[in-house]
Amino acid sequence: MSRTLPAGIRPSKIVILDFGSQYTQVIARRVRECRVYSEILPHTATASEIKRSGAAGIILSGGPASVYGAKAPRVDRGVYRLGLPVLGICYGMQLLARDLGGAVEASAAREYGPGRLTVTRKNRLFAGLPKHLEVWNSHGDKVTRLPSGFAVIGTTENSKAAAIADAKRHFYGLQFHPEVSHTPRGSEVIENFVLGICGCRADWTPGSFIERTCAEIRGQVGDDRVVLGLSGGVDSSVAAALLHKAIGDQLTCIFVDNGVLRAGEREWVREIFGQHFHIDLRIIDASARFFRLLKGVTDPERKRKIIGNEFVRVFEQAAKSIARRRKSRPYRFLAQGTLYPDVIESVPIGGNPASLIKSHHNVGGLPKRMKFQLVEPLRQLFKDEVREVGLQLGLPREIVQRHPFPGPGLAVRILGEVTRARVRVLQEADAIVHDEMVSSGWYDRVWQSFAVLLPVRSVGVMGDERTFENTVALRVVESRDGMTADWVRLPGELLARISGRIINEVRGVNRVCYDISSKPPATIEWE
Repeated sequence: MSRTLPAGIRPSKIVILDFGSQYTQVIARRVRECRVYSEILPHTATASEIKRSGAAGIILSGGPASVYGAKAPRVDRGVYRLGLPVLGICYGMQLLARDLGGAVEASAAREYGPGRLTVTRKNRLFAGLPKHLEVWNSHGDKVTRLPSGFAVIGTTENSKAAAIADAKRHFYGLQFHPEVSHTPRGSEVIENFVLGICGCRADWTPGSFIERTCAEIRGQVGDDRVVLGLSGGVDSSVAAALLHKAIGDQLTCIFVDNGVLRAGEREWVREIFGQHFHIDLRIIDASARFFRLLKGVTDPERKRKIIGNEFVRVFEQAAKSIARRRKSRPYRFLAQGTLYPDVIESVPIGGNPASLIKSHHNVGGLPKRMKFQLVEPLRQLFKDEVREVGLQLGLPREIVQRHPFPGPGLAVRILGEVTRARVRVLQEADAIVHDEMVSSGWYDRVWQSFAVLLPVRSVGVMGDERTFENTVALRVVESRDGMTADWVRLPGELLARISGRIINEVRGVNRVCYDISSKPPATIEWE
């Protein structure tokens, strides 16, 4: 692990301009794996904004458009005059070539899926890599004329300019996607760009993050008090530990039982945080309020926004009550465990409002007018980075390695209306999934495992009698960061055991299905 930086010193940074690629977030993650901070900006970001950000290099993402299209997304041409290294990927390469005087045309033979790149010229981007590379393509256009100063450094069967470079200006273009796992050595290509060409320091470490963030928290909060929503999940737990390290007794944690939590969650949080970590913890039972507001609601976006709004209202009231009893100043700050993927997924892809994936309860679901100022110490991190920070802060693995749990809780794992009866069914089914995953040794081998209650009833036979009851879906995925995921091939005997227990032990369920879809095109959560 690299040594930490003095507080106030910014780490090296790579800016990624987003043109709407489904892989933009993956690019950001691959840069982080080089221990270099990355930040995604819309393609509309100006050259002056990028310069002010302190970027050491720029990556232009892929995208679904054609650069010669009338409404194709563009970039501020001043970006090319900043003197920073630029790497264009797929659409980004085509835009780079076209903007600098080259030509791009539709390809007669499109390239989708696996391909083989031949490195034709020695260059820094492919330093240390073999002459032939397996790569992943996804494009229908190609560069047909190079801009002045550029040379071809790699070809594929269908593209004579699959990789190009202007070594003098440090401009590079790749027709393939180095960021995806289907390009086995693509991470090394990105590392060559980030560390070798851009000259970034590998200083994005848990220790450096904690030191800088604690200083930032103290600077933002001063001597005011902060209230944090502690759910017992990884994100809020790490946020609580980080804030407690930064401001100590100025932090109060409030656990809100909204009625849609995992079975036994309230008792578990009380034992771990109240008794063992001695953090100022208050528990509020607001389940009746949430169920009343969710009555008759089936749209997932409405669920998220209702829960996000009410969550803050409960906090405002609880914080005001605590301050009044203490005869202290009102709380000014609300802390949240917002992560970078939450922010990314709550912002329209490529700046297009129609492309919003979903509003996360602590991003798009917050009320426009609230009495708190937000403190979001994990907003820059991906999930696996949060786990690293948690371990660095001394949190036990039983907390840090918990599977992700959505902020709106079981409300977004119950498709259709949320009622106490349906929550009870899902809590019992989900507890069985957890027990069997742990006892089989599979829990620590996957990213996430949970049950989903579907708005589907089907006919069954139990005890020689006809039943007409609910369907539960199992969702188990493997992932590195939650941005992409694949379904896990669990052993048949484990699936049979989970299914058998749910059907036999959970009253109201007579059918269990297994979700075998990946992300993309599906998301991990069903809503």
